[in-house]
Amino acid sequence: MNEQARIIDNYIHGEWTAPLSGKRIPSINPANKREVVGEVPDSIDADLENAVAAAEAARVSWRKLTGAQRGALLFKAADLLEARQEEIGRMMTREMGKTLPEAKGETVRGAAILRYYAGEGMRKVGDVIPSTDAEALMFTTRVPLGVVGVISPWNFPVAIPVWKMAPALIYGNTVIWKPATETAITAALVMQCFHDAGFPAGAVNMIVGNGSVIGSGIASHNGVHGVTFTGSNAVGKRVGQAALARGAKYQLEMGGKNPVIVAADADLELAAEATISGGLRSTGQKCTATSRVIVVSDVYEAFREKLVARVAELRVGDGLKEDSWLGPCANESQLNTVMSYIGKGKEEGARLLVGGERPNQPELADGFYVTPAVFDDVKPDMAIAKDEIFGPVLSLIRVDNMEEAIRVANDTEYGLSASIYTRNIGNLLTFVQDMEAGLVRVNAETAGVELQAPFGGMKQSSSHSREQGQAAIEFFTSIKTVFIKP
Repeated sequence: MNEQARIIDNYIHGEWTAPLSGKRIPSINPANKREVVGEVPDSIDADLENAVAAAEAARVSWRKLTGAQRGALLFKAADLLEARQEEIGRMMTREMGKTLPEAKGETVRGAAILRYYAGEGMRKVGDVIPSTDAEALMFTTRVPLGVVGVISPWNFPVAIPVWKMAPALIYGNTVIWKPATETAITAALVMQCFHDAGFPAGAVNMIVGNGSVIGSGIASHNGVHGVTFTGSNAVGKRVGQAALARGAKYQLEMGGKNPVIVAADADLELAAEATISGGLRSTGQKCTATSRVIVVSDVYEAFREKLVARVAELRVGDGLKEDSWLGPCANESQLNTVMSYIGKGKEEGARLLVGGERPNQPELADGFYVTPAVFDDVKPDMAIAKDEIFGPVLSLIRVDNMEEAIRVANDTEYGLSASIYTRNIGNLLTFVQDMEAGLVRVNAETAGVELQAPFGGMKQSSSHSREQGQAAIEFFTSIKTVFIKP
């Protein structure tokens, strides 16, 4: 039974405002393409101008609040987000497909992030530095960038924007948030928490529209002093180039082709379960999802048997149903991309061991479903081993030893996350030292980072700044050096 469709507006200067175009974009349930979840704004440049003006008007008064005062508002927003986890989680599942427990868990994580950064409002923001002048005092302080544009993706519609907005706000910036149109109703529920928490008008704004208009507009607008983006490499590079052209600060978190290495001494049960969780939860639609499974030949067959048997048991279905382990792809375009790579894998000579098909159950016929796929006989130069698929596809790659495993793992343009399963301290230390990734995990899945720790990639996965934890202050503020002489 369809739930009532919701129509949302932009949130500008503390008010819900209809798009000036008068046009809207439908939000479709990926579990049932016949269900319209709601309609979201198809905003134009004039809407963005209003949002920038609102953020600019609030900039000085917001900056002049103490960190404790800004933190108190973040604490209130966190309480509201947590209290509304059922509503927000359910909407997230209906808009992008991940299972309800995952969606609710993400919402609770968003609340934890808000609370973490609320506390950051009471940390030091500078250092006293000795001067060569005996009569002078010299110290540093940190100042906000000004207006920050946040461009967030559909795969984590609560956690990712919150881990960008929370530090931006606590450090004194005002925010213009452009969520993905696919999950903009979920975004509106999050924004309502900020509104109900009592954030002053203009401190945080949300504008919804096509990336080619609103995303590009944020990146190129002279009134936006910093841009933080998570999404594809192609779009991220355009965002970075537009910001660089006008001298604005920018932060890009982009793709990954994340490896897990299974060493000869690995706990194979643990490695198989974690590979499945890291690679297939959220339908593989995570930038940190496991994609390449690099297994030393000594344990290759035994590991493959465990992995395939477990994947074959996974239940695909509507994320709102309790017995569904894996939901649909987020939209038809993403489904088509996944199916095209499954086809490429077969064409290039990889052997499909399980899954990779549209399910034949009548109740799933109208959803963007694909059964999770595991390929064998994968070579490192195949498309499925090199390109980011962003779907539930695992590629098994056999290697002879740890040296070859590290070489194959590093043979990619990406460098976001990587993991290894081993009990050997030598393997562990070699992996930590030689793996070219911003996040390396030992006996743990590639997908996952604690909110208090820095997060970001190497190579083409990132612009090389870091999100989350105390590292976030480096992007969202500038250092001001102060020299005082009586």
